[in-house]
Amino acid sequence: MAKYFDVHPDNPQPRLIGKVVDIVRNDGLIAYPTDSCFALGTQLGNKDGMERIRTIRELDDRHHFTLVCQNFAQLGQFVIINNAVFRAIKAATPGKYTFILPATKEVPRRLMHPKKKTVGVRIPDHVAAQALLAELGEPMLSSTLLLPGEEEPLTQGWQIKDELDHSLDAVIDSGDCGVEPTTVIDFSGSEPEIVRHGAGDTARFE
Repeated sequence: MAKYFDVHPDNPQPRLIGKVVDIVRNDGLIAYPTDSCFALGTQLGNKDGMERIRTIRELDDRHHFTLVCQNFAQLGQFVIINNAVFRAIKAATPGKYTFILPATKEVPRRLMHPKKKTVGVRIPDHVAAQALLAELGEPMLSSTLLLPGEEEPLTQGWQIKDELDHSLDAVIDSGDCGVEPTTVIDFSGSEPEIVRHGAGDTARFE
């Protein structure tokens, strides 16, 4: 059964954040809120956690997992960014965007796109998510909590606990979060490509 953590939206309780991070570090899988919508998250090197996400969402090998980072310095360790792309991404973070970029050697091969050797990265603008990432000290391997056959992600912590109680180790509820997935921009080619129109404004990338 998943543990349920009621985290304050403006001042996350360090004790609760610490407990959630302990679960992540012990190969747990969590559901947590972001500025776009709820996400599934596990530790970067947790192969079993990644497979559990695949099972819950019924994903194939071509799915781009996302490394959710605390800040730009952390993001820069895991993706290759030239100056023009750096400026574009820096201006849009933190925010409701996922960026697909060539991965560095820091990224485990199984997390990369099998052919393109790319990975998704994002920096959320959400207090509870930022508190988690700060305590964890590294990016969290994540994917939008969008269940198979559903048009929209789950948006309520209690609902997630109810539906995925036996598939998760923890659910963080921090009040309202976004209801729309991130906008996904692929910077791995010569021109930015909008892969998914979502919560982030695409005008700056068009």
